[in-house]
Amino acid sequence: MAPVSVSPEEARRRKIVGVNAETVTHVSSTDFPGHYPGEDHAWSLEKFAKDFTVQFHQNSPYESTFSLFPLDASIANAFRRILIAEIPTLAIEYVFIHNNTSIIQDEVLAARLGLVPLTGRLEGLNWMQFYKRPVSDEHDASGGGETERDTAADNNTVVLKLQKECSWAPGQPKEGETDPNVLYINSNVYAKDIEFIPTGRQFKEFPSPDGLIRPVNPDILLAKMRPGQTIDLEMHCVKGIGADHAKFSPVATASYRLLPTIDILKPIVGQEARKFARCFPKGVIGLEQEGEEGEVRAVVRDTMRDTVSRECLRHEEFKDKVKLGRVRDHFIFGVESTGQFESDLLFLESVKILKMKCVRLKRSLANVTR
Repeated sequence: MAPVSVSPEEARRRKIVGVNAETVTHVSSTDFPGHYPGEDHAWSLEKFAKDFTVQFHQNSPYESTFSLFPLDASIANAFRRILIAEIPTLAIEYVFIHNNTSIIQDEVLAARLGLVPLTGRLEGLNWMQFYKRPVSDEHDASGGGETERDTAADNNTVVLKLQKECSWAPGQPKEGETDPNVLYINSNVYAKDIEFIPTGRQFKEFPSPDGLIRPVNPDILLAKMRPGQTIDLEMHCVKGIGADHAKFSPVATASYRLLPTIDILKPIVGQEARKFARCFPKGVIGLEQEGEEGEVRAVVRDTMRDTVSRECLRHEEFKDKVKLGRVRDHFIFGVESTGQFESDLLFLESVKILKMKCVRLKRSLANVTR
């Protein structure tokens, strides 16, 4: 039997997830073999390579928004999970406290330091290797106690230091002065006070000044001190992934949503058009005047700004005049970087990791079938 041709209108209808006043319909995918008689929906690499599109809407060092389409939800979610948990980054892992007489307990201060996002020369960060941690008795498969771990070296460990002591400001303060910035020196300890101590090849991989390992935001407040209090500690930074600890996650947020659709089935004019526009975020619905003396008419301007709030479906006058939905294979990603990598580069890294996963799976399947 000859393949059945599908009109563009029917193909679009199949992709739309219906958003109704109380329900969501057509949530299941239909683009797989056998769902429609006479139609071949077998997955094809050539067809995917031809149709797949990456479209950037916003691209800044710390935040980017882009669309991936057409794409299956499983692949989109794989990218999201890799962005959050599997891209390796550098973070503070070990804190050796020599002296801490501030009001903050040692363990609390160490936890705060571990969550400070770090950055440095990208080539140097990629050059660094993972640090092999010891495995305790209960997790050691051989049952022989702790396994041998790596020795801290220039290619797997970065050393940072923090030494601050609070003292009285010189001179006699004015009577009634209460501002700690005037009364004391080093009363606030910030992330910019962290000092990078390079060793070995790190002098080359992290050149001064722009390539040095440093906090992304120098104004992160770490502790408050008063005269006589001191913080003196050393930190060792290693590479890790977000699946081990959230401090290694390279993103603050990585999420996606489906592209909204708004279909105006019947003309909405006059005061109803103005009310209809107020049901959506600014910029989603526009008002066009019909002729020089005609009434204004509601038109769809930018559905990407829409949040699919269904507010318009609560009003009786818009019943049967509008249909809301979402495109099931159009994913709008929002990625906010913590600063170690630029936001658009993070997506490319997630593609590399997914590719490596596929290569490993293909190799394992080949070994099984031998």
